[in-house]
Amino acid sequence: MQSADPWRVTELGGGSASAYQSGFRLVLTSAGSDAYSDAQISDYATRTDFRNRPPLRLSLRARAQGELRGTAGFGFWNHAFMPGQRAFRLPQAIWFFFTSPDSDIALAQGVAGHGLKAAAINARDWRFLALLPGAPLGFLLMRSRRLYNALWPIGQRAIGVSEASLDGELLRECHSYRIDWLEGRAEFAVDGEVVHRADGVAKGPLGFIAWIDNQYAVVTPQGRFRWGLLAAAGAQSLKVSDIQISPL
Repeated sequence: MQSADPWRVTELGGGSASAYQSGFRLVLTSAGSDAYSDAQISDYATRTDFRNRPPLRLSLRARAQGELRGTAGFGFWNHAFMPGQRAFRLPQAIWFFFTSPDSDIALAQGVAGHGLKAAAINARDWRFLALLPGAPLGFLLMRSRRLYNALWPIGQRAIGVSEASLDGELLRECHSYRIDWLEGRAEFAVDGEVVHRADGVAKGPLGFIAWIDNQYAVVTPQGRFRWGLLAAAGAQSLKVSDIQISPL
């Protein structure tokens, strides 16, 4: 594990983060639909602090407990929303990402919009910016199954989305996760077995984050957009340990 100095702890609402010898336990002791709850660690305070660029390797061990209503994960991203700043950034991420069934983030054709995924997105690519003015018409066209099957692969490549669904039960036991972030591509592995390869990933810099929260989101090519907060009946947690970020 890296020294304690790089880690910035965030605790919001019913979220808390506690350190132990080899890692952190991120807990939502209570979560209601009327307030955002989050527990996370990161290696940045502002976007100017992003320090991670390829080629590098992230490795850690993780295990979740509880009902898991909301989102959780670990990896690299550009923090599209920054507390205290109104500016929105088009998302870039390379991470293991979990969403409960309340979410439907269906941006990869043939991949469910919720569950545990090895995922990458690079929406700051010039191809997405070129297609952005036609988005309202595109949403309408995607409501035709035939046009969606024919045209959405173009949109998916433009936003740099590459995903693979993983067994959601993986998070119920302690497993080792690895991301090798290389120039223009990334490789994801669980317990040493490669589970996904993504091309066209972000060049960086990006920040490291591990978190658990109570939000859900709906984002689909058909123009369905929704966001909200979820109540959880009991405590839920994500335990991350043996975190290593090292150059390749």
